[in-house]
Amino acid sequence: MKITINGLSVNIFGSPEKQSIIFVHGFPYDHSMWDFQIEALQNNYYCVAYDVRGLGESIVGDGQYTMEFFVDDLFSVINELKLVKPVLCGLSMGGYISLRAIERDQNIFSGLILCDTRADADDNGAKLRRSANINLINTEGLIKFTDLFVANCFADETPQEQEKLFLTTLHKTHKQNPAGVKGCIFAIMSRTDTTPFLPQIKIPTLVICGAFDRLTPPPVMRELAARIPTAEFSAIPHAGHMTPLENPEMVNDLILGFMEKLK
Repeated sequence: MKITINGLSVNIFGSPEKQSIIFVHGFPYDHSMWDFQIEALQNNYYCVAYDVRGLGESIVGDGQYTMEFFVDDLFSVINELKLVKPVLCGLSMGGYISLRAIERDQNIFSGLILCDTRADADDNGAKLRRSANINLINTEGLIKFTDLFVANCFADETPQEQEKLFLTTLHKTHKQNPAGVKGCIFAIMSRTDTTPFLPQIKIPTLVICGAFDRLTPPPVMRELAARIPTAEFSAIPHAGHMTPLENPEMVNDLILGFMEKLK
């Protein structure tokens, strides 16, 4: 079922009587990147997957976003659906949103799953690359940007070995609103550093990283996990930055095992 909350397109699956899990997608994708996980979990859990503001079918508005706006949106979904102690699962930008949400109020969550993300804010080099990407969209168009960006998100072998999956994911990004995509880049490049908060995370945490992730490499995520007292770390073979899509079987097994421990 799909509903609208605060301008966000929110997709819900399963029974609201069961333990809830919220999926927050990465940039520049939409909620459908979690389809394999939702298929595996929806019979036993209440799955919520929404499109982040500016992407998918959610409102674009003026394209002026901050990470705080994204976290406010997440809390609005939790409040509107009256979710009690949901598990929060975010990938990449979704991980940035999740970490900041946990920093603001971890007591409303029962668990945290971080996929292919990082806690540190952009350094000067990263900010310059983000600025160059905004300029690329302005000068050469969204498709040129997404063609370059999405290819870097997958392991080298994925476009050949899982061609349909790769092309379907890529073509979805072509349909995004350029203003929304640029707004997300602004929010990402201006986000705060959540690294100092990591040792204060008390809820159970699962950290997942693709073995061939070029954007948030395993050493970076292993160090992130080491700073969280409650964290377990797993590297996913045959996957780059898009672990839920590239190796869904292993990701599903890890998430199902993690959810089972929370009961």
